[in-house]
Amino acid sequence: MHRRLLWTVPPVAVLTLLFLYPLALVVQQSVQPDTGGTSLQPYADVFASEAFRHALWTTVWLALASTVGCLVLGFALSLVIAFVPFPGAKAVARFIDVYLSFPSFLITLALLFIYGTTGIIGSFQFLTTPWGVLLAEITYFTPFVIRPLLAAFAQLDTAQLEAAGSLGARPLRIVRRVILPEAVPALAAGGSLVLVLCLNEFGIVLFTGAKGVTTLPMLVYSKAILESDYPGACVVAVVNVSISVGLYGLYRVVSLRAGA
Repeated sequence: MHRRLLWTVPPVAVLTLLFLYPLALVVQQSVQPDTGGTSLQPYADVFASEAFRHALWTTVWLALASTVGCLVLGFALSLVIAFVPFPGAKAVARFIDVYLSFPSFLITLALLFIYGTTGIIGSFQFLTTPWGVLLAEITYFTPFVIRPLLAAFAQLDTAQLEAAGSLGARPLRIVRRVILPEAVPALAAGGSLVLVLCLNEFGIVLFTGAKGVTTLPMLVYSKAILESDYPGACVVAVVNVSISVGLYGLYRVVSLRAGA
């Protein structure tokens, strides 16, 4: 028992040093206004600002819309890769593994060559709008849904599909009655991951140059770097972290009750 406790000391120490201690400093700074002392006035000022409410709403709707788009597109692409025989299917599946290692700004930079002001169809200036940010996030985060779906489909008993097909079931009915129930846990896992990542995404919004799109991470950046309002930036950061942790806790509760 004592040996097990000793083995937990190094990872806990590293976690405390690299994550918990900096997070504690952010929380501490959020209650220390520039005038000195300890006060909740920075929270009151931030919550009362129109910029914060707009950034919160933009962050939430972009994250939700991106998650829905990734789930729909990821499920459709996973069905094609896993069940529709075509040359290079295995290569595509391997490429998705490599794609997951790409930084988000790299994908956004590639989209700039198409939708940017000097891109192929740049006259539309599509990428600098909220819909352009939404497209970039769906493009980047969809593989985070595809990967767990492909793993789930690999464990699916093909005999069920053959039996359903022999009984005259149409492809859509097979997908709805046989494949989709098996894919629900993978969809939940991938969708939860995408939702949390979209809530905290910074690089895509920054590289698209969408001036009218301000999310919570962008608000942290602007307050800290452009306005030198460090207490305000820490308040927004605390709110952003609280939302992410709250969503993760909700996911854990729901998954445990569902027996996942």
